[in-house]
Amino acid sequence: MFKRQLTYGFIVALAIALAACSSDISDEPVASVGEKVLYKSKVEEILPKGISREDSISMSQNYIDKWVKQELLIQKADENLSDEQKDLRNEIEEYRNSLIIYKYKNELIRQRMDTVVTDQQIEEFYNSNPANFNLNNSIVKATFVMIPGDLADPDLVKSLIADTSPEGIDELRDYCGQYAKKVNISADEWISFQVLEKNFPEKVDDPETFLTRNKLYEMNDSNYYYIVSIHDFKLSNDLAPIEFVRENIKNLILNQRKIKFLKEIEENIYTEGVRQKKFRIYE
Repeated sequence: MFKRQLTYGFIVALAIALAACSSDISDEPVASVGEKVLYKSKVEEILPKGISREDSISMSQNYIDKWVKQELLIQKADENLSDEQKDLRNEIEEYRNSLIIYKYKNELIRQRMDTVVTDQQIEEFYNSNPANFNLNNSIVKATFVMIPGDLADPDLVKSLIADTSPEGIDELRDYCGQYAKKVNISADEWISFQVLEKNFPEKVDDPETFLTRNKLYEMNDSNYYYIVSIHDFKLSNDLAPIEFVRENIKNLILNQRKIKFLKEIEENIYTEGVRQKKFRIYE
């Protein structure tokens, strides 16, 4: 029976997709579960403008199927739960109150909280909490190039990689734009070694040993020549460079500021309530 419902749903979805091109569409039912009815207009609301007929059919079918399954579950729950279990007034009120408070606090934060974090504040936070910024994984400043083996000129690539000046990096980018399959130039930016390693033809078993022993490393497979130049690195458990954790520190400062701001708001509202005698506590 449920399979027949889904087949019917597909036919309806097709009808909706075809009717979507027409400006004269009556609001017809497309599915029902018990006394609950899903109308064509509701399904059409979820269809993006300019969507193809095939995508329209697929999205409509998925929406109808999901609606049917949900309504069947709701009705089954309604049949099997007691009246007391189905009394959701308290939960609804608590949810409404939580949602209103959440929106009010967010609006206060948007309007009144200082969201500017200076470089000095970031540096002070970093220097005051060094234990919070030990690295979980190794990071590197590195240049990686992957070139088809029949096009590779290792000596030329190595000479280009060795020049980390802006002009040298531009020249390397031009070369890689012509010949390289993949390139990652991070001579001035810290990146996770794990991210870089994903480009290698084989996994590095011991990243710490690899980094301490190799400034320049070449690899080959049957199709490509790979070269990676490690300009700088920090190992797991080392203190992270401030530039690597700058955005995290900014978010931590803002989060602390947000907690303090909201606490002050709650205290101010309570104080106002006391002053204006807005509440009474009964013994």
